[in-house]
Order: sequence, then structure tokens, then C-alpha cells
Amino acid sequence: MSQSSLNRRLIQIVGILLGISVAVWVLRGFGILSFIPGGIIWLLLLGAIAIGIISYAQRTWWRF
Repeated sequence: MSQSSLNRRLIQIVGILLGISVAVWVLRGFGILSFIPGGIIWLLLLGAIAIGIISYAQRTWWRF
């Protein structure tokens, strides 16, 4: 897998995780998904941030 292909895939994963976390947060606020604990939302957000940092590091620092 080439470097740009990997970076594109990582950015897509960041977008998907952010989209899911915002959707869950909004639906939980409306009371539709009230059974989901807040920790799950935090895990989704922290996962998106971690993958975003890995994507940034892969793009700028890891020169294979």
C-alpha cells in the first residue's frame, strides 16, 4: 500500500469516526439513543483524534 493511499484511508476513517460520534451525540441528545453511555462517544472522538495524529505523522514524518 503506497503512502498516499494509506493517508487517504486514514483520513476517511477519521471522517467516519467523527461522523458517527456526532450522529450518536445528537441522537443521544434527542433521547433516541439514550441507552448509549457517554464513554462510547468519548472513545469515538478520541479514536478519531488518535487516527488523525497518526495520519499527520505518516504524511509528514515517516519518509520511507
